[in-house]
Amino acid sequence: MDNQYYRKVRPDVRSWLKRSIKNRNFLLTLLIAIPVFSFVTFSNKGIIQHLTLASRKHEIQEKILKEEAEQRRLQEQSKALDNDPKAIEKVAREKYGMAREGETVYKIRKDK
Repeated sequence: MDNQYYRKVRPDVRSWLKRSIKNRNFLLTLLIAIPVFSFVTFSNKGIIQHLTLASRKHEIQEKILKEEAEQRRLQEQSKALDNDPKAIEKVAREKYGMAREGETVYKIRKDK
């Protein structure tokens, strides 16, 4: 009955560590595992480098897709300017401020 009120004794971590260090197999495994782990994690071909390169690859692929869409848009605009007089007129009015004869162009200043 008295045993239920006493704390159970937990094994001491320090004593376990001392016994493990004395064990040659543990020490040998530790000496091999630490360099292998650090090589796999931090080397040029390690996990961190792989994740960094994968992230950069994804960013570059997104940039390529955006640039291809922009290129298609510009090619369509170029074709329209070659063939369509309305497209030419639109560009002339918007970019160069041109107007037809008899039209008055009003420019509005945006105050900052």
